[in-house]
Amino acid sequence: YDNSHIQGANAYGVMVVAGPAGFMKQAYRKFAIKTAATNDDFAMMREVFERRFGRALREDPARAGEDWPDLVLIDGGAGQLSAAREIMAGLGLDDLPLVAVAKGPDRDAGREWFHAPGREPFQLPPRDPVLFYLQRLRDEAHRFAISAHRAGRSKALTRSELDDVPGVGAAMKRKLLNHFGSARGVRQAGLADLEACPGVGPALAKRIHEHFHPSAALG
Repeated sequence: YDNSHIQGANAYGVMVVAGPAGFMKQAYRKFAIKTAATNDDFAMMREVFERRFGRALREDPARAGEDWPDLVLIDGGAGQLSAAREIMAGLGLDDLPLVAVAKGPDRDAGREWFHAPGREPFQLPPRDPVLFYLQRLRDEAHRFAISAHRAGRSKALTRSELDDVPGVGAAMKRKLLNHFGSARGVRQAGLADLEACPGVGPALAKRIHEHFHPSAALG
């Protein structure tokens, strides 16, 4: 599990899954942060765990399926581990093994510190195959988190103020943008100009105009 955001914007938490045959990309999940303060990594981790494992319990309360993990690995330190433990205990899932992996003070690969409940932080030998495997898991989670964040940021950047106009779908938005050149052009257009746009019609033109000029609706 990992989180990604830039100054709280377009925050996502992600889950990657690996099994004996390698990464199971069909089981990956991304969680757009909805309720947690996006400048609070611990709160975001709590939200992700509550959504992921709360849903898993609702769908499989007996935990009889094959989707339950043998180990839950968190990219982070003691704080992220504590946040995850809090949620897991509340869900009655505190028997699932949790480990958080944090880079050392100089952030060099191979000097990671591992945090697990009930024991002191520890390190693995630099050439330990287990260390290499856990590093791959951590790095894949980090890659997927960045990918989710970038996709969310791209979607936000392509969003237009026309998206908020009732009755204007993707196809109509394209027509309006092609005709007026920009969302600003649509906003500044008069009622007659909107009616003259191919495919708009008087009713939709009136709705668009009143959306951008509420005083016109009152008048």
